[in-house]
Amino acid sequence: MLDQSNHLPTEELQAIDAAHHMHPFTDGNALQKKGVRIIKSANGVFLKDSEGEELLDAMAGLWCVNIGYGRPELAEAAARQMRELPYYNTFFQSTHVPALTLAQRIADLAPGDLNHVFFASGGSDANDTNIRLARHYWAAKDKPAKQIIISRHNAYHGSSMGSASLGGMKPMHKQGGLPIADIVHIGQPDWWSEGERLSFEDFGLLRARELQACIEQYGEERIAAFIAEPVQGAGGVIIPPQSYWPEIRKICEAHEILLIADEVICGFGRTGNWFGSQTVDIQPDIMTIAKGLSSGYIPIGGSVVSDEVASVVAAGGEFNHGYTYSGHPVSSAVALENLRIIEEEGLVAKVKNETGPYLKQKWSAFAEHPLVGEANACGMMGSMVLTPDKDARAKFPGEAGKVGAICREHCYANNLVMRAVGDRMIISPPLVISVPEIDLLVERAGKALDATYQQLKIEGML
Repeated sequence: MLDQSNHLPTEELQAIDAAHHMHPFTDGNALQKKGVRIIKSANGVFLKDSEGEELLDAMAGLWCVNIGYGRPELAEAAARQMRELPYYNTFFQSTHVPALTLAQRIADLAPGDLNHVFFASGGSDANDTNIRLARHYWAAKDKPAKQIIISRHNAYHGSSMGSASLGGMKPMHKQGGLPIADIVHIGQPDWWSEGERLSFEDFGLLRARELQACIEQYGEERIAAFIAEPVQGAGGVIIPPQSYWPEIRKICEAHEILLIADEVICGFGRTGNWFGSQTVDIQPDIMTIAKGLSSGYIPIGGSVVSDEVASVVAAGGEFNHGYTYSGHPVSSAVALENLRIIEEEGLVAKVKNETGPYLKQKWSAFAEHPLVGEANACGMMGSMVLTPDKDARAKFPGEAGKVGAICREHCYANNLVMRAVGDRMIISPPLVISVPEIDLLVERAGKALDATYQQLKIEGML
């Protein structure tokens, strides 16, 4: 068996990492100076690092470990499948039982007529699939001019060429020649940062109606689809006003454009329903899935497609698209076991009726903290905005994100994994988190906020 050097001291592991490992979304030089944190094991909602510290993971890895860490059932499902059929592709008129069974299971769970699944390895390549699906769909309907896909500023849809173009994050677009052609962006429904003096609901309508204006600008005959997350995740857990999605739904229904819901984060229980689309009451033509589909135990993603879209694509001849690992048998088997656990343990209902409301109550109370302007939650997702002046909804002077980074370090010092997005602090804990564990999360977050506030006062930043 390959020795993974778990016995080595932290400093030696850090040196190996610095010498050979390139990290995602990371300033490599800065990380080498600081030294990476080595995570060695995990169980439930807790991680253990190489120094023996136990951290409460309020981010469920990267929004994905819905059933928590250390579930032997998923390891056993993977081992059984590896012994029987470790790999085969779904190209060339072939399939296998795990992939077709998982496709059927997803179709049973998905809302409306989303009865077909095109598998991928994760969310980025699933959204790349969606670009091609949407454009091929319209070409098959003899409308090849419908190429433009509308997305939102500050959206996150992945980091490949196509999916990062769909996303609306400017730092990503500055690298690698993004966005690709025929991807355009409208405003996000972020009332705190951009709502100015409008009411919450009026701002939601304003931002939704930017979709109508964009359709009119480019012409309906050129628009293929609109893509959005039901709740923006990596953009800062932006929970839209209640007025937003009904207006978006109405605009999409009034025009000949596809609605794509990116459920990579929101799907599989995170918002208190199986899918975020159900939480915000929309019926998409395509849904992007990944992360919670396997609780992050193994890579898998996909596009869940409506009867209409699937039938048109099927009638349009060969769809020249696919991935080596589409519907990988081991990934499919693990995902099936993960979905069984979510259902049998009632995790979706638990989030909706018990832990989600409790987290929202405790989290919203942070709005009373002198450093917090807004604190809100939806299911097992939460966000708080750090501000020097909550009445003015002011930003901190200087570089955006500096205060968020300070707060994040205090979170780590309190053995809490909480993510900073600019000067927002966000959480997305495993769905299995208990009420006492939520109390511990909130306690550690409160200590980090207090420490941040005191540091900012000492440094003259308040």
